[in-house]
Formats: sequence, C-alpha cells, structure tokens
Amino acid sequence: MSHEYNEDDPLSKALRPPPDETQTECEARLASEAKAKEMSDIIDEELEKQKLAERKGPKAIKVLLLGQSESGKSTTLKNFQILYEPKAFRSERASWRAVIQLNVVRSIHLILDAITRAQNNAPSTTSRDSLRGPSIGPDLLKLKLRLSPLLQVEQFLTSRLTAVGSGESEPTQLTYSRNFKELAINSTMQWKGAFARLMTGEKESSDDSSDVEPVSDPNDPNDPGNILHACSDDMISLWSNEVVQELLDIQNLRLEEMAGFFLDSLPRVTSPNYIPTDDDILRARLKTLGVTEHRFTITHGASLGRVWKVFDVGGHRSQRAAWVPYFDDMDAIIFLAPISCFDQVLAEDIKVNRLDSVKLWSAIVSNELLKNTNLILFLNKIDIMKAKLAAGIKLSKYVVSYADRPNDFDHTSVYLRKKFAGISKEKSLLPRPFYCHLTSVTDTKSTKYILSNIKDMLMRRNLAESALLT
Repeated sequence: MSHEYNEDDPLSKALRPPPDETQTECEARLASEAKAKEMSDIIDEELEKQKLAERKGPKAIKVLLLGQSESGKSTTLKNFQILYEPKAFRSERASWRAVIQLNVVRSIHLILDAITRAQNNAPSTTSRDSLRGPSIGPDLLKLKLRLSPLLQVEQFLTSRLTAVGSGESEPTQLTYSRNFKELAINSTMQWKGAFARLMTGEKESSDDSSDVEPVSDPNDPNDPGNILHACSDDMISLWSNEVVQELLDIQNLRLEEMAGFFLDSLPRVTSPNYIPTDDDILRARLKTLGVTEHRFTITHGASLGRVWKVFDVGGHRSQRAAWVPYFDDMDAIIFLAPISCFDQVLAEDIKVNRLDSVKLWSAIVSNELLKNTNLILFLNKIDIMKAKLAAGIKLSKYVVSYADRPNDFDHTSVYLRKKFAGISKEKSLLPRPFYCHLTSVTDTKSTKYILSNIKDMLMRRNLAESALLT
C-alpha cells in the first residue's frame, strides 16, 4: 500500500507518516491501516445489506431508550437481545467476561483509593479528631500492597478496549467516584467481536453456540483471568474487612448500588473456567458514547419477520443534545427513571439531585415532535429503592413534598408514579395514555414479561395505522 501526500492539503499533512519513521514502524502502520480499511469495508457492506432488506420488507418498528446516566438503558437493550436474539447474545459471553473482569478491578481500585484517602487524611495520634475514622492497621496495608497487581490488569484491559475503539474511546468521568475515570467505548465500534479477537488472537467464530470458551490462557501468568484468580482470596478479604466497610460508609461509597458490582460473587467470577451468565451480562457495566442501534427480527408469532430497531442514547447531560434527531418517526420511547437514586446527586452537577428524571420527563412529554409518540415509563431500580427504604433512608429528606407519608415502598412508589402521571397529563400537547411499569431491568423474568407486552401493544398499533386491523 502506498500514499501520495499533497503538501498543500491539510488532510494529507495530518496523514503523513513521521519523518523519522523506521521500516518496522512503517510496516506496522501500513498493516494497521489495511486492517482498519478492511473493517470499515465490512461495516459498509453490512449497512448496505440492511438498507436493501429494509426497502424490500415492511416498515421497521423503532423504539428509543431514554433516561439519565445509569438509568438502565443499556440493560434494557440487553433484555431485548436476550428475548429476541438469544443465540447471538450468548455468543458474546467471552467479550463480556473481560468487561466483568474490568468491573471487578475497578471496584477494588475504588476501595484501595478509599484506603489511600484515609491514610492521607489521618489526623495525628494526639488529636481528638482521630476518633472520627477507623485505624488502618499493618494487615490491611499489606493486603493493599498484595492487590497492587490488579492495577496492571486494569491498564491491560482498558488498553485493549481502547484499541478496539481506535482511539475514539476516551475515558470519561465516572458518575460515582472522585476523580476516577471510567472507560467509554464509542458506540459505532463493533467492540465485542473485535475485543474477543484481540484477547485470543483469533478470528471471530461464526458459531452462535451459547457455550463459549473463556478468553484466558492458563499457561500465561500475566493473563487477566489468572491474576484475578490468584488475587481472589485477598479481594474477598478486602471486601469483607470491617475497617474497609467503615471507610466506605464514612466516604459515602456505596459499591453495592453501582452498576457493574460483582464483589459479592468473587469466588465465581474469578474462577479459571468462569463463563458469564445472562444475569452477569445484564449487570456488567461498560459506558458507551453516542447512539447504540440494535436490530433484530421477530421469528415467531404474529410479528414473524418484522424488523425492530432499538436505539440507546447516552444519558449524560453533555450527550442529551443528541436525543432530538432521534425523536422523529419513533413508534415508542421507553423512558427509564431510576427512582432509587433519590438520595444522590449528579456527578456532572452536584447541586442537582439524581431524580433529575422528573425534569427530563417533563421535557419529553411536552416536546412537539413527540406528541403522537407512545411514551412508556419505567420507574427503574426498585430493588435498590426497597433496600434503601428498609435501611431507614427517608425519601422525605430529599423529596420535601413527600412530607410525613409512610416511608415504605408501596407508599413511595405510588407517590412517585402519581407525580410522573401528573406531569404527563399536564404537559402533554395531546391527550395520551399513561403507561408505567415498576421495574428492575436486571430481573430478566419480570422484564421479559413487560417487554413482550410492549411488543404486542406496538404491533397492534402499527397494524391499526396500516389499516390491517379492523
């Protein structure tokens, strides 16, 4: 492969190889360019095939997933895949295993950072303030030191995932930590298959079997899976340590409530032959930037052969401007409001309560482009909501209008449902039915039932609008 570079063309200048490039570096660069072009051509060819199929078949049914950051949009998309493309979903287990490994080391990293902060802020032994926090003994410091190899595992996994994104995937601020970066993968990249190939050094298998060999080399001591297995006992000791739990409580770090939490499953997820279950994949956390589009074809029932498109757009405040272009021609919007976060604030604006969903819902129902669109509300993360209320956390402390009502799930959920229903009735430009579900989208059984009902509802409406239903 060769290139001609025009000195007056700024694009040519940007693509020009370094003047001191060696022969080895040149060969590596050209090989990388050829591989990138091959992948680009494959994607373009697939897009053309999809466009041709759509022109020949009936109009696709389009569903848009909206909600604030970490509301459960990507998990809902995974549920659609489990329900309607189970073989394809399960063929990606190897890739999700690596993501879960990254989730584990990120959680451990947060704990190690909490210990470091406590060390740095430790008052003198003569100060009365020394009673404010637990003492960090030598055993805990030794444990921290023994777990330091996990930081290299994190760097390894992050570098591999970033390589899949070809430099387009920049780490972004994590919504639940202090000065801690979360990897974000550009949604345009076919990261799952590419990442599996990077980890194994092999071409992606065409076998859509639900059983996938773990991407781990038992003979390589530097393999992430082997390092996690070797550190498993120490990670379990760290997580169960009473001083650690007290530190996390003092620093208000609730790891159990965070997406991608697997510390209660360490013996299983760090085993050498670990293969993620469907539930594990639903709980796994990998932030995506931009818009993720997933297509699937219903292969049974009255919807036989019908193409569905489900779009997941970023919920971070900086990404919400990207929502509007997708409002046109949508059959339905599933809006996810994580009601469990009533006692948290947005990472991007600590002055805003994370029940930011109320304002977002108001903006959605009053949007001119959406006046004829089906809006389906998921009051999500009810499992975490129930746990918080049972632990004595008062909704009225953060939502003053709740006043002195009972602090149990039945009363709080009814109150929040009425609040969202009232906004829909008041702000909608045209009368519309209020579809609302109390959900925990990590619960596949209940979510499957809800999504099946939504599918049937949209199919009936679509048929009616096509004058096929009398």
